[in-house]
Amino acid sequence: MRTITTTEELAAYCAEAAKHPFVTVDTEFLRERTYYSKLCLIQLAMPGTDDSGAVLVDPLVDGLSMEPLYELFRDTSVVKVFHAARQDLEIFYVDAQVFPEPLFDTQVAAMVCGFGEQVGYETLVRKIAKEGVDKTSRFTDWSRRPLTDAQKTYALADVTHLRQVYEFLAAKLEESGRHKWVEEELRVLTNPDTYITAPRDAWKRVKTRTNSGRFLGIVRELAAFREAYAQERNIPRNRVYKDDAMVELASNKPKNHEELGRARLLLRDARKGDIADGILKAVAAGIACPNDDLPQADRSREKLQVNPALADLLRVLLKAKTESASVAAKLIANASDLDAIAAGSRDVQAMRGWRLEVFGNDAIALCEGKIALTAVGNDVKVVRI
Repeated sequence: MRTITTTEELAAYCAEAAKHPFVTVDTEFLRERTYYSKLCLIQLAMPGTDDSGAVLVDPLVDGLSMEPLYELFRDTSVVKVFHAARQDLEIFYVDAQVFPEPLFDTQVAAMVCGFGEQVGYETLVRKIAKEGVDKTSRFTDWSRRPLTDAQKTYALADVTHLRQVYEFLAAKLEESGRHKWVEEELRVLTNPDTYITAPRDAWKRVKTRTNSGRFLGIVRELAAFREAYAQERNIPRNRVYKDDAMVELASNKPKNHEELGRARLLLRDARKGDIADGILKAVAAGIACPNDDLPQADRSREKLQVNPALADLLRVLLKAKTESASVAAKLIANASDLDAIAAGSRDVQAMRGWRLEVFGNDAIALCEGKIALTAVGNDVKVVRI
C-alpha cells in the first residue's frame, strides 16, 4: 500500500496516470470542527485488476503540493472517476478553483442505469464487482497519523473496486445512448455556484414558521453575519449559533447585551465579544431595513391550486415511465414537482432536458387529457386518446 508524501512522487504518478483513459479518485476528510472540509487523504487508481496502480496521497505532509494532481484534473484526455463526487469536488474547488474534466460520477450514472436512488458504493461493488467492502474504518479520524493498515486497506478499496464499477456503467451508457443524460446531471457538480454560499443568501436555508418580511429581514442579517463569521474563521456555522437560536433572536429582537443575555438558546460564547456585537448589529440592521428591501418568502407553490386526483395519476405515470426506462424516479421528479405540474406549473426540472423526453411530455399530455392510464396485469400502460 504505497503512500505518496512528496511533490516529486505525486508528479511522477500523475504523469503515468495521464497515459491511461481514466483514473479513479476518492478522498477522506473531516468537517465536524471546520466550515470547510479538511482534506486528510486522497486515493488514486489507474486501470488494472490489482493494487499495483493504486496509491494513497497524504496531503497533510508539509511541502507536498497538489499541483501535479490538479494538472491531471485539467487533462481532458483522462476521465476522472468518482462516486458521489459532490463533497470531493467542493474540496478541490475551494482549494484551487479546479474541477476534474472530464468527470464521471458512478452514483449519477447508476441512477440513470436503473440501480435506484442515490445508490451506495458498497451496493454497486457488490452487484457489479461481486465483492464486499469492509466499512469498519469509515468513521475513523483520518487526520491522525500514522494511518493504520486497516484504514489504508479501506481507503484503497474505494478506488480499486471503482474501476470495475466505472467500466461496467460506462459500457451500459454506451449501449443505451444515455451519456448526455449523465453529462447534463454533472453540469451541476461542476458549477462553482454549487459550492459557494454567499452570506447574503444564507437566510434561505433557515426554516422558519413566520413569513413576516420584517422577521425575515432580521433572519437575513443574522444568517449573513453567521455565515461570514464562520467562513472567515473556518468554523462550523452551528458553532457560532444554531438555527433555533437565530429564530429566537429574530423574534425577541435584543437591543443590548442585557437583553441578549436572556436568550435561552444562545451558546455561551455567543453572549459576549465579537459574536454578541455582530448579533446586535445584525438585529438593528434588520429592524432598520426599508420595507421595499425586505426579503419575501417563496409562496409560489402555496398559491398553486393542486388537483389531488391528477397529482396521484402523475405519480402512477412517473412510476410506470421510470420502470420502463430503468431510471430512478427521484432523479426525474419529487412529490413537490408532481403537485406543481398537477397545478399547471411547467417550471420544474421534470420539464427540461432528458427528463422531458422520459416523463415530461407524457405528463403534459396526461394533464391535457390526451393520454390515459390503464392496468395490464402488473403493468401500467399509456393509452393515447
